[in-house]
Amino acid sequence: MQAYLEIVDKILKEGEWKNNRTGVDTLAIAGAMFEHDMSKGFPLLTTKKMAQKAIKVELEGFIKGITDKNWYQERGCTIWDEWCNPQKAPYGTDEESKSKMKAERDLGPIYGFQWRHWNADYESFNTDYAGKGIDQLAKIVQTLKKNPNDRRMIVNAWNPEKLSQMALPPCHYGFQVTVINNKLNLLWNQRSVDTMLGLPFNIASYGTLLHLLAKESGFEEGKLIGFLGDVHIYENHLDGAKEQLTRTPLALPQAETENFSSIFNWESSDTKFKDYLPHDKINFPIAI
Repeated sequence: MQAYLEIVDKILKEGEWKNNRTGVDTLAIAGAMFEHDMSKGFPLLTTKKMAQKAIKVELEGFIKGITDKNWYQERGCTIWDEWCNPQKAPYGTDEESKSKMKAERDLGPIYGFQWRHWNADYESFNTDYAGKGIDQLAKIVQTLKKNPNDRRMIVNAWNPEKLSQMALPPCHYGFQVTVINNKLNLLWNQRSVDTMLGLPFNIASYGTLLHLLAKESGFEEGKLIGFLGDVHIYENHLDGAKEQLTRTPLALPQAETENFSSIFNWESSDTKFKDYLPHDKINFPIAI
């Protein structure tokens, strides 16, 4: 995806040094936009090998409103391993704090909880929240089927009242769906953008969500657009970033979903990225 590589190139050329809570400085720019036409293929990065399974498992967990770290781990998604509900194990960068955070399974009212149970009182990962809070995702699906020209199809994960309970405040904090000329488009907003490790994951995750919403509503797949805020490359990711820019983007895969009945019944294994033939993996350490 040339659009992604252009963002990487811009940061390397125009970025300025900035420190942050992780202790690993970043090269950062203020604002960027990612845009991809889904008719040109599924936006799974080809200039490095992506963790397809983890992307789909995390999205399934968000759609289901899962806040149990173990649920993700049991399905092969380990990206939440280092974080947890800070009210149960407070955030810290010392070894003792990191150990406690890793051992605690409750993630708090993160993304999917806000998607499915907006502003419900949060207790624990194993509480039954059926019928509690506002089901923003269900409202989007209903509106797509009844009034697809609506311009208010928005899901918000940024809930100031619940931030202190979340494993991490949402980086990608909201998305909007709009239908134009029979095509379903998805536009997401992101406050903090780990360009090398997080952004390719976010692109593929929202691309999958767009794919599923289009199947649910019967519309064609349109554009995927990301409005990006603090867009940065960590200092220890610079060599990998430069390596990616030397690689030629390859043909994008196609997303194919079998046995689809409803987005709410979807499981990560139902969707395959056909003909995905990327360059070799590049290891990027995560900043906690």
